[in-house]
Amino acid sequence: METTPPLADRVFETGVAMMEGLAVYLGDRLGWYRELAASGPLVPAELAARTHTHHRYALEWCEQQAAAGFLTANDATGDGGERRYGLDAEGVAVFTDIRSTDFLAPFVRLVAASAIQLPALLEAYREGGGVSWQQLGDDARTGQADMNRPWFEQVLPGELAGAPHLHAALGRPGAAVADVGCGFGWSTIALARAYPEARVVGIDIDGPSVERARAHAADAGIENVEMVHSAGEEIEGGPYDVVFLFECLHDMPYPVEVLTAVRRSLADGGTVVVMDEAAADELTAPADLVQRALYGFSVLCCLPDSLSHPDSVGTGTVIRRDVVERYAREAGFGRVDELPIEDFGFWRFYELR
Repeated sequence: METTPPLADRVFETGVAMMEGLAVYLGDRLGWYRELAASGPLVPAELAARTHTHHRYALEWCEQQAAAGFLTANDATGDGGERRYGLDAEGVAVFTDIRSTDFLAPFVRLVAASAIQLPALLEAYREGGGVSWQQLGDDARTGQADMNRPWFEQVLPGELAGAPHLHAALGRPGAAVADVGCGFGWSTIALARAYPEARVVGIDIDGPSVERARAHAADAGIENVEMVHSAGEEIEGGPYDVVFLFECLHDMPYPVEVLTAVRRSLADGGTVVVMDEAAADELTAPADLVQRALYGFSVLCCLPDSLSHPDSVGTGTVIRRDVVERYAREAGFGRVDELPIEDFGFWRFYELR
């Protein structure tokens, strides 16, 4: 029978993991992982020269990354300055490959965005209020977008094709589709690419994210897509045959109002798909790693963002099945079904009618 390490050991390991995570952030933002993936193993001075960074810091970081097991080292006993450090295939995927669902450097970037705001979080926890998405800044925006991008690009089209009624609705010539809470637009672009006969509109409250989404759509050469900056309580451009909300309902300060607007934007026979966290139906203590991750996001990011708005319902990341169903009922939907999409990260898909 597996035993849980003593609490002191766990907290020490947590502290080490936090430091290693912040070191991952440095390697991600300084371009060190990308350079190692592109060039192969390098000595620290070469890595520093190619990335226009300081060689002494590069040496210490390389040694730390090798000690953590993130980088390979060609000779663990030789002189540090002459030792070559590199990434194996798994490291390339985890730290640099924007097409891989194992790409997790953005996960650390998003956590770091919250860590930078710890003084503001302390104030919010003491006095109320919150820390907005705007305060969390570009690390949060890019972390969220880059972490979800491969799932939308590589996995989502196949999963939707496995839901025959949705696939048919999306594939109908002239179908009108909305992606509410589109962020950087990767989900919107994936839908537009998979269903070229549809008209797909991405909608988001965050202006900088919409600008990025427009640029990404232009770079991809996708013509059947439009990105709209809107508060979300009014859904523009309808009526829609299908409306998606990808991993955003739990962030919304007024989810019932948004769902009500979504329902009103539907064409006759239209449907709504909500993808959100696969939170357990009730608290388990201690919980598994996924549930712990959801609570971590909620404590540091999602709940403070939601509570930065006045009179927010304050859902938090751990949005349980019964909460989604309650919001849907209050918004006027008569039926909520779970779609048979099971291999899509730690998310769950609901269909509202």
